[in-house]
Amino acid sequence: MPVQIDGRDLSVSNLDKVLYPDTGTTKAGVIDYYTRIAAVMLPHLAQRPVTMVRFPDGVEGDSFFEKRCPSHRPEWMDTVQLGREGREKVVDHCHLQERADLVWAANLAALELHTPMARAPRTEVPLAVVFDLDPGPPADVVTCARVAMLLKSVLDQLGLHGWPKTSGSKGLQVYVPLNQPDMDYDRTRSFALSIGSLLEKVHADLVLTRMDKAERTGKVFVDWSQNHLVKTTVCAYSMRARRHPTVSTPLDWDEVSDGADGRLELVFDIADVLARVAETGDRFAPVLSVEQELPHLG
Repeated sequence: MPVQIDGRDLSVSNLDKVLYPDTGTTKAGVIDYYTRIAAVMLPHLAQRPVTMVRFPDGVEGDSFFEKRCPSHRPEWMDTVQLGREGREKVVDHCHLQERADLVWAANLAALELHTPMARAPRTEVPLAVVFDLDPGPPADVVTCARVAMLLKSVLDQLGLHGWPKTSGSKGLQVYVPLNQPDMDYDRTRSFALSIGSLLEKVHADLVLTRMDKAERTGKVFVDWSQNHLVKTTVCAYSMRARRHPTVSTPLDWDEVSDGADGRLELVFDIADVLARVAETGDRFAPVLSVEQELPHLG
């Protein structure tokens, strides 16, 4: 079916295909969401080498990661390159910079869009530190919210500001924007590990920085390793391939606090997020512009 999006001609197909059986959400619903969220999501995708996670048969079917932008992409679509640390090989990723690009990706059933901490062409320069909080059952998003509040306390003492969002899956993420041209991943990774280790030392019953999954039961893993050239994190406003069409949703710290106390369920679907954005705009926008100095921790 041919459609025109902002002057771009493209085709969409199988619009009635159900991608989320539990809610009956179809491909048309996914395309509608990405069309409507584009205004706030595209700035977080700009110049980012995107990794698409595609679910051609819906969330209950097989899926695959697509890093290299396919040759059947629209003729207008640009690509951006991401180098591989320690190698000369580079990969041409799709550059999703227009609303039509998001519609094209959604038509491929690319439900999830993941991005690195850097922008092309300087993909070796991270623009933020990410703390990826991953719960080990029976720990859950409430436990992650408690850890996020502990993390905020440490950041406050360092004079740093962080912006939280849900992963849209099980956990939370906190971004500390830097936007400094001389930053590198060794520093951001070391900083994330140092803060995580501090939290682990003080709250050993709650926080873990070691990657051994056998040790994660009931704790929150602070995944400092996400601060790496070749690692990606789900983009703000990306859908997730869960039973319901949940979204990686920017939060206020008051909401994280309410989540930690069990007063707010930190799970938001596509309808929730569209309503939130209509009311308050992009709560994650400061991550793109706020400049902060990363302290050297002794």
